[in-house]
Parts: sequence; C-alpha cells; structure tokens
Amino acid sequence: MAHIGKRIKELRSKSQMSQEKLAQLLGVSRPTMSQIENGQRKVSSEETKKLAEVFRVSVDSLLDLVSEPEVTICEEKASYEAKPKIRINVPQKHLEKFKEVLLYILNKVGSKSNIGETVVYKLLYFIDFNYYEKYEEQLIGATYIKNRFGPTPVEFIKIVETMIDKDLIKVKSKYFDYHQAKYLPLRKPDLTKFKATEIAVIDDVLNRLSDMNASQISDYSHGDVPWMTTEEGGPIEYESVFYRTLPYSVREYSENI
Repeated sequence: MAHIGKRIKELRSKSQMSQEKLAQLLGVSRPTMSQIENGQRKVSSEETKKLAEVFRVSVDSLLDLVSEPEVTICEEKASYEAKPKIRINVPQKHLEKFKEVLLYILNKVGSKSNIGETVVYKLLYFIDFNYYEKYEEQLIGATYIKNRFGPTPVEFIKIVETMIDKDLIKVKSKYFDYHQAKYLPLRKPDLTKFKATEIAVIDDVLNRLSDMNASQISDYSHGDVPWMTTEEGGPIEYESVFYRTLPYSVREYSENI
C-alpha cells in the first residue's frame, strides 16, 4: 500500500494538483486521500482505474510496473531510447498525420457507443501495422508499447492535448457498466493529407474491427505476432509484422519467399 501511495503522491505533485482537488476527482474525502498517500488505506480496482485516468497514465504505469515514456513535440526525427526511460520525439509531419488519421477515425466511427479511448488505441495500432506490412512504409509511425490491455500509442495523450477544443472534445460516458473516455471531432479530416492506399487500409481496419468493444479488441490484439513477441512495457517493432499469421496478416506473400 505504501508503494502505490508514494506513486500517487509523486504523480499528484508532478501534476501540480492539491490533495483536496485529487480527493474531489476520486470521490473521497481529503483525509481519506491523505491515508491513501501515506499507505494507510488500500486503493480499490475502480479507484486505481480512476487515478490512472486522472493522471493520464496506464494502470501499469500507475502501479509502477513499467516506465511511462516521455513524449515531446518537436522538429526532430522520431526516436526512442531503450528502457528504463523511453523518450519519444514527435516531428511535425508525424504530428499532423496523427491528427488527421485520428479525426478520420472519429468522423467515421466515433459516434458508436463502443468507441472509447481503448478501442481507438487498437484501431490506430492495426492501421499503422497493417499499412507497414502491406507497403513497407509508415502511415502514422507512432510508437506502440505492449501492456496488459494491448498495444498503446504512447504519443496519443500528448498529441490529443494539442487538439482539445480545437479539433476535438473529450467527453465521459458509460458503455454498459464501464466508464470510458470518448473523443468527438470538431472538424473533418483534411483528405489531401492521405494517399488512396492509406484511406483503403484505414477503411478496411474500421470495417473489420470498429464494432468490437474494448475487451474484444484488446483480446484480439493479444493474438498478433508483434504484440506476442514484445516484452512487457517494451516498444513493439514494426518489422515483426512480416512474421504475422492468419487472420492478422494483410499481405499476400509469394510462395518463393
């Protein structure tokens, strides 16, 4: 208990948030929040999920099971460093492509009740990796980390922060008994940013996978070779798509290869 309490206090201080404010967001009293941070009270699974959402980190990161990547928006070439601390630089061209692809997804399927943040993560993953397998070129080129919920695009939160109230809005909703974060577009995507092959791959992924809920698409992603061959908390290598098996492979390979 002391370990997670220390981690919560660390994230709260980093976010420059008062203990009173965090208590309000969590739905507990300030004395209770103090007990949690001091390791005198257990944190329930629902509270853990809520805290991860408040601090905009994964549950694994909140529990300090993996190192949360550091993401910066810059003009430099995208790169990452090996664990324990992953640093990712997002160049402007990747930033703009990421925005337009996300807006394309939200305009196409964002109104569906099942399309929360977790589902969007997986749709982006399959769009990126399917395109790379078919054309050996990157579409968005995001960095995806393996965690227990499936591939997670680590640039997502940082990029969405630049889009809030300009390109999209974030809303809270419930899908059956589960709370989810949804994003609704405020504008159409700029289709001049896409090649015909890119739109075809995006549409194919949305047609096949956008009706899945968070649990279904996470479970589905766990059967994909790139996710299976990556260690927990590590970046998923694009080159691993060439070892995919059915039903994940989207490229026709010659029998001579």
